[in-house]
Amino acid sequence: MLRGKWVRNAEFLHFPAGVRAGWHAGKPWNHGFTDRGVCRPTEMLEARHRMDAPPTGSAGGRPPRIPSGAGTPEPSPDAVLIRRTLAEIAPIADRVTSYFYALVFINHPELRSLFPAAMDVQRDRLLKALLTAAEHIDNPDVLVPYLRRLGTGHRKYGTQPAHYPAVGEALIGALARYADASWGPEAEAAWVRAYTAISQVMIDAAAADAAPAWWHAEVVSHELRTSDIAVLTVRPDQPYPFLAGQYTSLETPWWPRVWRHYSFASAPRADGLLSFHVKAVPAGWVSNALVRHARPGDVLRLGPPAGSMVVDHTTDNGMLCLGGGTGIAPIKALIEDVAEHGERRPVEVFFGARSDGDLYDKDTLLGLQRSHPWLSVRPVVGDGLAGQLPQAIGEHGPWSSYDAFISGPPAMIRSGVDELKRIGIPDERIRHDAVEELAGVAG
Repeated sequence: MLRGKWVRNAEFLHFPAGVRAGWHAGKPWNHGFTDRGVCRPTEMLEARHRMDAPPTGSAGGRPPRIPSGAGTPEPSPDAVLIRRTLAEIAPIADRVTSYFYALVFINHPELRSLFPAAMDVQRDRLLKALLTAAEHIDNPDVLVPYLRRLGTGHRKYGTQPAHYPAVGEALIGALARYADASWGPEAEAAWVRAYTAISQVMIDAAAADAAPAWWHAEVVSHELRTSDIAVLTVRPDQPYPFLAGQYTSLETPWWPRVWRHYSFASAPRADGLLSFHVKAVPAGWVSNALVRHARPGDVLRLGPPAGSMVVDHTTDNGMLCLGGGTGIAPIKALIEDVAEHGERRPVEVFFGARSDGDLYDKDTLLGLQRSHPWLSVRPVVGDGLAGQLPQAIGEHGPWSSYDAFISGPPAMIRSGVDELKRIGIPDERIRHDAVEELAGVAG
């Protein structure tokens, strides 16, 4: 049996014969993990990669790998095999995804209730998260925190340790079906090792988290700022700890098991209330429900807080903040956080929108500017937000000594990061939420 705590709790019953034979032979497939399956990050080879966050030595008994290229560590044998598989299935990802879910639901119909009735958006997320994690199995400094967030976040779906083998079985089955050229016993073993490692970190993170899996939150106010932007304030049924700049996942009673990410629009408040800025987007189930149907008295569900776009209060570096559309919500929270800490560091805010009417929170921000001499707010209006806002910051500055914070549409974040690097802000001082995760906000 494969060594790992979750395997002892819930065995793979239907894995390919070659995989089962390997387990029964007692092969120690730990891939830089302990004999309990718990990740030991210092023993996993580091690789230079920056995940979406998202949203920043060699194993015992094995000689260190020789760096290749310009100091880039050579990938592990498992990583090479995994990436070959990923490259092969990339052009047919839709078919792999459909087959993956077919295997999950046919072999384990009891799991269907964990997913939304309509799989239009959800269908890509689980498999994509697994493939992303497997691709970066050599990079524990980024991968392990990512997996811990996934593990704790998945509690709100009702995920249990016994569910992981079913998903792993479907993953291996889908890859074996479509990766004709790269698949074989070695590739299969590499994927089993990777999935065992991935799932163990997620299971342990979920088990260690003492916070609720979700919170119920009653809508106490609903303010329509424009025809398609609303500010919602909710009251959680129990204390909800979070940091300014973070976000949460949210489920409405109109679309059960469909969750979307929204940033907190204020720093933690003494009364415990939470605020969100929501823009209704075409075909957006959750966003349209929140903007057009939610009313005081309605009860939503909130997942745990996530995100690392928070203020470092150990430094007095200036803060350069870019907020596009409703992406201004966490920027406003960061401003309040700085003010509450009594700091006087310079905070420069660029608030972008397609039209002046879309600068829905401009008056609030200008009011904060009048109250705090260290704060400067610059509205930026124009089509092509992904280009306009980064261009605007390039016309001011210099910013090389500032910490940067970016929130908005994924395209704006990507172009903004490129511009910030171009003007001299190092990558480690640029903070933003996971682009791939926030791509799901618009829904």
